[in-house]
Amino acid sequence: MDVLQRLATFLDRPLFPWKKLIISFSLGQYLLESFLSYRQYRVLQQKKPPKVLEAEVTQEVYDKSQAYGRAKAKFGAVDGLYGLAQSMGFYYYDVLAKLWAITGVWMIHYAPERFSGEITHSILFFFTLNLISTLTSLPSSIYSTFVIEEKFGFNKQTPTLFITDLLKSQALMVVFGTPILSAFLAIIQKTGSNFFYYIWIFVILLQIFGVTIYPILIQPLFNKLSPMEEGPLKKGVEALAKRLKFPLKDLYVIDGSKRSAHSNAYFYGLPWKKHIVIFDTLIEKSETEEVIAVLGHELGHWSLGHTTKMLGIAQFHTFYIFALFSAFVNNHSLYNSFGFYKEFPIIVGFILFSDALSPMDTVFKLLMNILSRKFEFEADAFAVELGYPVELARALIKLQIQNLSTMDSDWMYATYHFSHPILPERLKALGWHGEKNGNTGAAKESDKVLKAGDREL
Repeated sequence: MDVLQRLATFLDRPLFPWKKLIISFSLGQYLLESFLSYRQYRVLQQKKPPKVLEAEVTQEVYDKSQAYGRAKAKFGAVDGLYGLAQSMGFYYYDVLAKLWAITGVWMIHYAPERFSGEITHSILFFFTLNLISTLTSLPSSIYSTFVIEEKFGFNKQTPTLFITDLLKSQALMVVFGTPILSAFLAIIQKTGSNFFYYIWIFVILLQIFGVTIYPILIQPLFNKLSPMEEGPLKKGVEALAKRLKFPLKDLYVIDGSKRSAHSNAYFYGLPWKKHIVIFDTLIEKSETEEVIAVLGHELGHWSLGHTTKMLGIAQFHTFYIFALFSAFVNNHSLYNSFGFYKEFPIIVGFILFSDALSPMDTVFKLLMNILSRKFEFEADAFAVELGYPVELARALIKLQIQNLSTMDSDWMYATYHFSHPILPERLKALGWHGEKNGNTGAAKESDKVLKAGDREL
């Protein structure tokens, strides 16, 4: 494409300050997110819940929720600075070039001659870089899981399970990453400047393959899916699926409590065959009608075409990313800025391109979050139309309390970070004014707190 060729020529200029530019992007994003986190931290210091939650949340639960939010915010500030220092070190000291040279030496000394070449070298380089990244992020992961989550009663993992999960993830990375990365690089090498068309098709096929094998081969390594037992909940879900003409194939319960008290429900599958998965913790702490109301919200995404629209946007974004990458893949000035003068590996080019694209990705993420929040309101309204306004409101309040999720948020922080509206906004849209008893019963001190992602339902 002429436009991409002209762009490639324009960007590949000797002495262009790519390193300074990318470092500036990384520093700018850190400063922006630190500013937003500071604004959010001020909200987390408030002493009273939002008015719509005053009758639903005890002061004890609210104080604990605020404390949990502050603990995560403080950790996030330290972890963000740690991540920034790592990035600056990688950029400033040309770590990618040094690592490429080291893995090249390993190839010469230990790899059979038939495995020589850029693809094999790139695979070794990628897995070495991934291992370094995993090890450097390990202290943060350990602290988050075994200090913060443990302190607030959310962690269910043992050190053995934590290590086992880590090893399984790394093994899966090698098993699936090797052929995927090999195919990715081979397509680019063999299809010329228009490689992005073929890469895009490859990614679509890969996604279909992933949806097919994930529940069969990957998920059983970490969690157990059990068919839902006969009872009111199963009958209610099946009736809802039939009412909406949702192509339900299987209904499962997942042992989410194995690792945490994380609660959620979701569906997956091909267009003509869907599977619904409900966390055991959600069933344990919710009434049957509340679980069905949550699923009514989730199936609302499907019925209203949100899933298809988001998938379409994701495919367009993927095509756009690879098309733009074609203007960078042979950009010698970009490689030179980071210590590559004789070799110009594709995998390194893609990593540097991704870093250079970070401001555009930030804008894309912001726009996607805005759209996602719009879809969440629409899915809530869909559940109301199904006849579950009270049940959905009760379920959302219970999950908020059980999760110790943030009760309120700074508008700027929420706009940037959240894919879901905050609870007061959702309750207002649902027309919730509390029940006649003045309480959902979810805020009783005897309720056990559950862990769930802040913005999952």
